[in-house]
Amino acid sequence: MSDSKSNSTSDMLHVSIAADKAEQKWGNNALLSPTTQGYQIHLVGSDPLRNMQKAARSLSNLGISQLQLAGKGWSKDLQWAFYQGFCTARKHDGVVFNNEQGEAEQLSQLATCFSFAKKIINDTPEMLSPVALAEQAEAFIRAVAPEDSVSSELIAGEDLADAGWHGIYQVGRGSTRPPALLVLDFNPSAKPETAVAAALVGKGITFDSGGYSIKPTEGMATMKCDMGGAATVTAALALAIMQGLSQRVKLILCCAENLISGHAYKLGDIITYKNGTTVEIVNTDAEGRLVLADGLMCATESKAPLIIDAATLTGAAMVAVGGEYNALFALDKPLAARALQYAADEQEATWQLPLEKWHQQQCPSPYADTANSRPVKGGGAGGASNAAGFLSRFVADDGKGWLHYDLAAAFNNSANSYWSAGATGHGIRSIATTLLTETKR
Repeated sequence: MSDSKSNSTSDMLHVSIAADKAEQKWGNNALLSPTTQGYQIHLVGSDPLRNMQKAARSLSNLGISQLQLAGKGWSKDLQWAFYQGFCTARKHDGVVFNNEQGEAEQLSQLATCFSFAKKIINDTPEMLSPVALAEQAEAFIRAVAPEDSVSSELIAGEDLADAGWHGIYQVGRGSTRPPALLVLDFNPSAKPETAVAAALVGKGITFDSGGYSIKPTEGMATMKCDMGGAATVTAALALAIMQGLSQRVKLILCCAENLISGHAYKLGDIITYKNGTTVEIVNTDAEGRLVLADGLMCATESKAPLIIDAATLTGAAMVAVGGEYNALFALDKPLAARALQYAADEQEATWQLPLEKWHQQQCPSPYADTANSRPVKGGGAGGASNAAGFLSRFVADDGKGWLHYDLAAAFNNSANSYWSAGATGHGIRSIATTLLTETKR
C-alpha cells in the first residue's frame, strides 16, 4: 500500500511531477513522459486531480505493480488521486507515498480503509454471506479501534423476526443463508452512560437478484456490490477512529441476500414495522429501503443526534447524477449544506437531490400506510427522492440530524480512463469527515 520499508525505493520505478508540458514527440498534451528513473506526469491542465488520476490509470494499465511517488509537488490530494487511479479490483497496494509534507501516514490510513471496502465489495457473493459481511466488518473495526472500546450484537435468522426487525427478515428469508443485523458500539470511554454521538447505518445486501421482481442478467451481474453502503460506513468509521474519533458511535449494518425461493417474500405482502408503519410490497427489487428502515429505527433508539445512512439504493440516483457523484438527501437543510462542504473539502463529488416531507406520500397503497415503491420500472419519476421519502418515515424529529447517501458513484460496472472496474470507495472520506466534525459541534 504505502509501506516504504517492504522494498527499497531505489529499486522501484519513480513517478514525479513536471510543471511544464511534455515534449511534442510524446503527443499533443501528453500527461506522461519517461525519465531515467520512471515517468513524469505533466499537470498543465485546468483539472490537476482528474489529470493525475487519469495518468495513474495509464500507468496501471502498463502492468506496473509497484512504484514510488518521488520529487516535489505531491500534495495529499494529488497523491490520493494517483492512488485511486492506480488501484484495481485485484491490486490495492503498490503505491509508496511521498512523505515530503509529512502526510504519508494519513494516506496509508486512507489506503487501509479503502482497501477494506474495495475488497469486500468486490468479493464474490458466494464468499460473502450476510453473516460473513457482519463478522468481517466487526473484525475490521476491532482491528483499528483501541482495546476494549468495541462491543457488538449480531441478530440473525428467525431471531430478527422475534426482535421485531421485520424488514431485514422479510427481505432475507428467501435465502438459505440467514439475514443479519449487526449493532456495533464504539465507545472509547468504556462508560455505559456515555451518550451516543452518532449512528451509521449501512445497506448490506450481499446479492440482489431482485427477488420475484427479478433483474435481467445485465442488471444482476454486478449485484455483489449491493452491500456497498455497509462497506462504506464501516470504512468511514474505521477512518474516523484512526484519525482520532473520541465520541461514542454505533454502526448498524442491515445484511441480507435478496433471492427467490418458496420461502421468499412476495409482491402484495405487507410488512408491519416496529414503529407501526405498514408497507405493501409492490416491488421486491426495492428491498434496500426495507432493510434500512429497520436500521434507521435502531439508530433512532440510540438517541444519536446524528444519523447517517449509506446505500447503493436506486438506479434513479445514477440517472440523476451519473456515476461520478453520490446523491445526498436530507430534511435537515443546514446539516445537508455542511455535509456538502465536507464532501467538497475531501474532493468527493456529491450532489443534493430534492427531499421534502411530502415525498413520504409518493408511493401510495390502498392496503397499507405506504407501498415500498411505485409499481412501474425504476419506481417512476423522482424515484430516488421517493425512496428517501420512504426512509424519512423511520427517523425522528422530522429528520433533524439525518443524512441519506445514495451511493451512485460507489461502483463501476466497467473500467474507464479514471477508474478500474469495481468498487471505488467514493463516500468514505466524506462520511468520516462529517462524523468527526459534527460530533464535535
